[in-house]
Amino acid sequence: MADPARARKLAKRISQIVASAIEHDIKDPRLDHVTITDTKITADLHDATVYYTVLGERLDSVPDLAGAAAALEAARGVLRTKVGQGTGVRYTPTLAFVTDNIPEDAKRIEDLLAKAREADAEVARLAAEAQHAGEADPYKAPREDNDDELAESEESRN
Repeated sequence: MADPARARKLAKRISQIVASAIEHDIKDPRLDHVTITDTKITADLHDATVYYTVLGERLDSVPDLAGAAAALEAARGVLRTKVGQGTGVRYTPTLAFVTDNIPEDAKRIEDLLAKAREADAEVARLAAEAQHAGEADPYKAPREDNDDELAESEESRN
């Protein structure tokens, strides 16, 4: 089992090598908008999982996830060779490519935050228009006894 610090360094180096190879060496147009986001490697350093995202050409365009996955699968051997040459480890790890869900999760969180802001604004608007259900001061003030009232109450008893 390898040192966790060594595994992290190797995973980072694999990310750099794969990203550089996709950008400069592999001439597949389906990989033009592929971005390597992270790499995880097993404790024995034999298997590496490379996470990637595919960005659209424009913000409103839908990325070609299936084409990018097929292109990465086709280039797996070349990428593994590049990783072996670039890392210098005894056993070159196998590569598995997984689509990273971070952009979709970030979009979902942004939508939830926007809904929460709208709900907060509605509550603030309702609070500004609200009135007290009872009196403004719901607590009863202590009764003050006046001498005149005491005298009147005694006279009425007699």
